[in-house]
Amino acid sequence: MEKEVNKQYQYLIGVDGGGTGTRVLLTRADGVELGRGSAGPSGLMHGIDNAWAAILSATGQAFADAGLSVPALADIAAGCGLAGVHNKQWAADFIEKNPGFGALAVGTDGQTTLLGAHQGKAGAIIAIGTGSVGEVLLPDGSRREVGAWGFPSSDEASGAWLGLHTINHVQHVLDGRHPPTEFAAAVIAYCGGSRDGVFNWLAQANQTAYAQLARFTIQFASAEAAARSIMQKAGEEIAKIAHALDPSTELPIALCGGLAAPLREYLPPSLLSRVVQPQADSATGALILIKNSLSES
Repeated sequence: MEKEVNKQYQYLIGVDGGGTGTRVLLTRADGVELGRGSAGPSGLMHGIDNAWAAILSATGQAFADAGLSVPALADIAAGCGLAGVHNKQWAADFIEKNPGFGALAVGTDGQTTLLGAHQGKAGAIIAIGTGSVGEVLLPDGSRREVGAWGFPSSDEASGAWLGLHTINHVQHVLDGRHPPTEFAAAVIAYCGGSRDGVFNWLAQANQTAYAQLARFTIQFASAEAAARSIMQKAGEEIAKIAHALDPSTELPIALCGGLAAPLREYLPPSLLSRVVQPQADSATGALILIKNSLSES
């Protein structure tokens, strides 16, 4: 089957599409990496047309990185791990609007992160970026998910979750419910510089905007108790996800995503001892997704 795949598709791409950005990994059909590209968000909550526009832009960058012109899309097989695929209507609309890729496999960004982290073998991941999700691939081949109910009701420990708790601290400071902090002052300055500015920021804020506040929480966590408390709560939420994924505590757990590194030191010691480095990223997992799909077909 692999030989037939190589004849049909000249290139493969793996797409990691989240609420903040899109990353594309380009390979030849034999798996040799050629280039990488990036673009704005392609999470489906931002709209199907926007998602495809970001993916095509990042794909163009990946070919440019490889020193190649973009071929006919029919010569490319694409695997996409996208935030928002849990919404079956969004997923169906996304697939229907395929701009011409010769083959398309679509999964959640959590699924492709899991495939990349353990190279398709049994294990668990907790992916923490704009949103968050826990996924486990069990030895029997079954897969299960924890979280990913969507912001603001879920996405615990994510950038958006950190931002939500951060702006809540700012509100307490502005109301006099908490003493002033340098942490709050920095966020207020970013959000408009005043109480009215914060109100205006809130009126326009979406998941991505909340996630952009996480950098202040991370920055001030080492010096200010309010920021450190938020980070510690995030660590506790990660531990809850880990326990739900693997109550036996036998499987390796990879902490993935842009916020994995800054949150690592806030994990409970019992969890930290089980955490391993992911072997590869979500874009690589998306390549595994499309390769599996092509093999099955």
